[in-house]
Amino acid sequence: MSDPIQPQPTPEFDTNAPGATSGAAPADKQTAAADLNAQLQAALAESLQTKDALLRALADSENMRKHAQTDIANAHKYAIEGFASNLLPVKDSLETALADNASTTEQIKLGVDLTLKNLTAAFDKAKLVELNPLNQKFDPKWHQAVSQIESDQPVNTVVLVFQKGYLLQDRVLRPAMVAVARPKGAAATQGEKPVESKGQ
Repeated sequence: MSDPIQPQPTPEFDTNAPGATSGAAPADKQTAAADLNAQLQAALAESLQTKDALLRALADSENMRKHAQTDIANAHKYAIEGFASNLLPVKDSLETALADNASTTEQIKLGVDLTLKNLTAAFDKAKLVELNPLNQKFDPKWHQAVSQIESDQPVNTVVLVFQKGYLLQDRVLRPAMVAVARPKGAAATQGEKPVESKGQ
């Protein structure tokens, strides 16, 4: 007679073993997804803020550039504003003198002298310097020699000023037109040119 069949024990599963499923897994995945979504939204918000700040910076830079261009254009456009303002009294004086039919010659002369002083003051404010090189050594940077004159003065000394010159700051606005000395008895050769000026 065979032995009776013994019942087999039911296998027990370790819920902590790898690969075992747990009822809490879906909740963990939802939490992780929510965290990722929150991080994504924060990153997008930060990106939008950065973009807005960049656009504002670019707009400010463009405005500054336009303002700078306007300032430069105005500086060129109104560069002589101060000088022009200083010339207005000179014009007023000249117009007054022309309209005056009662003044004597002496009074008119005094008026012209005052007008010249006003003009000289305007030149001084504009750093416009007069070149009157009489009895000075000829300098081609500032003077233009148009003739030579026999003289006891050293050779190339300015002995006659036909037209005064002017400097604006340190730049020649107009060279002085002069005659320079040559030794007595040393006649200029035919076709000889006066000393050339380099002031222009």
